[in-house]
Amino acid sequence: MRNKWKLLLALLAIFSLVAAACGDDDDDTSTGDDSGETETDEGGEEEGAEDEAPEEEGDMEEEGDMEEEDSEGESEGDMEEEATGEGLGEGFNVGLTFDLLGRGDQSFNDSAAAGIDRAKEDFGVNVSEITPVDASARGTDLQLQAENADLVIGVGFSFAADAATVAAENPDVKFAIIDDSMMDFDAGEPIAPNAAGLVFSEEQGSYLVGVAAALKTTTNKVGFIGGMAGIGLIEKFEAGFEAGAKSINPDIEIVSQYITEFPDFAGFEAPDRAKEIASAMYEEGADIIYAAAGLSGSGMFQAAAETTEATGTKVWGIGVDSDQYLTVDPAVQEYVLTSMLKRVDNAVYLVTEAVANGTFVAGETRYDLASGGVGYSTSGGFIDDITDQIDAAADDIISGAVEVPTTPGG
Repeated sequence: MRNKWKLLLALLAIFSLVAAACGDDDDDTSTGDDSGETETDEGGEEEGAEDEAPEEEGDMEEEGDMEEEDSEGESEGDMEEEATGEGLGEGFNVGLTFDLLGRGDQSFNDSAAAGIDRAKEDFGVNVSEITPVDASARGTDLQLQAENADLVIGVGFSFAADAATVAAENPDVKFAIIDDSMMDFDAGEPIAPNAAGLVFSEEQGSYLVGVAAALKTTTNKVGFIGGMAGIGLIEKFEAGFEAGAKSINPDIEIVSQYITEFPDFAGFEAPDRAKEIASAMYEEGADIIYAAAGLSGSGMFQAAAETTEATGTKVWGIGVDSDQYLTVDPAVQEYVLTSMLKRVDNAVYLVTEAVANGTFVAGETRYDLASGGVGYSTSGGFIDDITDQIDAAADDIISGAVEVPTTPGG
C-alpha cells in the first residue's frame, strides 16, 4: 500500500510542476472547517492554544471542540523530535488495539473508540479492532495488527513494553501508545523512530473535579477509588483530586482506597468491588466519591443510588475519562456530579491525522489542561452554580500560578 501512495504522490508532484509551468498562479489552499474544531460522537477531550484558557471545560465535552492548531495537538515544548516521513493521505489502515474490556467500558476504551470513529469518517481510514483476551495477548495482538496496518494504536500503558519490541520488528509501521511516553529517558530519545507516546496531565483535570467536590460536599468528607495502585498513573488522579479539594478547604477529609495492586489489572473491571468500597465510604460519611477505575466506576454510581434511596440523603459520584453522565445507565445519571475528561478520543484522532498528513512525531506528546487535553464536564447541570470557581482554578493552573502535584500528599 505504501508503494501505491508513493507513486501517487510522485504523480501529483509532476502534475503540480506542469501546472505551475502553464501559469497556474492561483493559491486557493483553504482547508475550510476541517483544520479547525472537531467534534466527537460522545461529545467530550487537545492541543494548540497554549496562550489561551480553554473554553468552559464542560463545553469541551458537549461540543468536542479541541483546537487543532500548530502540530495537531502536540505540546511543542515537549517535542524533541521532528516530524518525518510522507503523509499517507486518506484511506490507509489503522489497527486499534483496545485494552481489556474493549468497546463498552463506559470510559477509557470508549473514548478511544469515539476518536477512531471520527477519524474513520474524516479520513476514510480502514480500521481493524482487537480486544486482547487477556494480558498475555497484548504483544501478539500488536504484531497481528502490524501485519496489515500503517498505524497501530495501543490503548493503554500496558502495551508499552510489547510495542517497543514490535515497533523495532516493523520499522515501516507507525505505533502510538496511550499513557506511555515511549521514550528512552536515559538516552533522551524515543525508544523507536516509529513509536509515539500519547500522555496526559490527569492530575490537572482531577484537580478541577476536586475543587467541585469540595464546593459541593455537605459533610466535609469525600472519597477516592483507584483501579490499581503501584505504577504511579492512577496516583496522579488521586493527587490532583486531593490538591484541588484542599485548595478550597484545607481541612476537608479525603479517604482513599485502591481495588488492586500492580500487576493485578482486575481493579479496572470490578464494579462489584467498587460498589462495596463506595458503599462503605458513603456509610462512613463521605458524600462525594471520585473513581478512577474504568468500568469499576459503574459500581460506585450504583452504590450512590442505593445509598441515597436508603438514607434519603443525596450522595454523588464523579466519573472519569469520558463524560459518564452520557454513558452510565440512565437510572444512575442523577448521581453523576461531573466527570474528569481525559481526551483519549482526540489523541487517537490526532495521531491518525498526523499519519495522514506526514506530521507523525516519535516520542512523547503531552495533552494537558492548557491544550484542552483534560478538563471536566457539566452534563446534568449539577455544578452550573460553581463553574466560575472551577474555571478560575483552571486559569491558575494554565498560568502557572498553581502547580498540581502528581503524587498524593505532594
